[in-house]
Amino acid sequence: MPINGMTRAAHALHYYERRQEVVANNLANADTDGFKAERVFAQMVEGAIPVANTETDLTAGTLKQTGGKLDLALGGPGFFVMQTADGEQLTRGGSFQLDADGRMVDANGNAILGEGGEIVLPPGQVVIDDSGIVRVDGQEIDRLRIERVPEGTDLTHAGANLFLPDPGRESVPLADRTVRQGYVETSNVSTIESLVDMISIQRAYSAVQKTVTTLDSIRQTISNDLGKPV
Repeated sequence: MPINGMTRAAHALHYYERRQEVVANNLANADTDGFKAERVFAQMVEGAIPVANTETDLTAGTLKQTGGKLDLALGGPGFFVMQTADGEQLTRGGSFQLDADGRMVDANGNAILGEGGEIVLPPGQVVIDDSGIVRVDGQEIDRLRIERVPEGTDLTHAGANLFLPDPGRESVPLADRTVRQGYVETSNVSTIESLVDMISIQRAYSAVQKTVTTLDSIRQTISNDLGKPV
């Protein structure tokens, strides 16, 4: 397809539509514990046409104290490992509860994994230390699996605050772990920045739409008026 003004404008509209989708999804998850925002950047391809690519911002959110015995946050690197219907996935979301079988699960029923598998807790006082050892009434139950990915890895969202595991993931050494019981990590989405970005996108999209209208008008003039006898 030849690259012309109309083609460039159409690709620009697709680019801004994609940016709008990403910003809207970020805003929708601004209150999702452990959610990591996606950022959109333009990659110029043949003919200087912009194509929208995304990357995940893995910047840590703020740690919020809840006092919940099953609420957990990571003060350092790494992710909790979750067992989902689609296999193991990673998360920084740490709001957990017990299901009917005594398993530690998230709001969607995904089980957090320890070194021995799914963590099942008997009744009693739950204490989780910095390294991730889970104890109930002083008895050690398991140690949380906490894994990290190589620096610069662009993790893919698997929905909400879950990520697909990276082949290069590895266990976080005990000395580098900081598990905080009674805290959760908030989303790293800035609602103000996202709203400003959304307004900017809408204005840019409208400007390109006007360009398309102008180009279409010029094409109609060329088709209908040029070549007519004077």
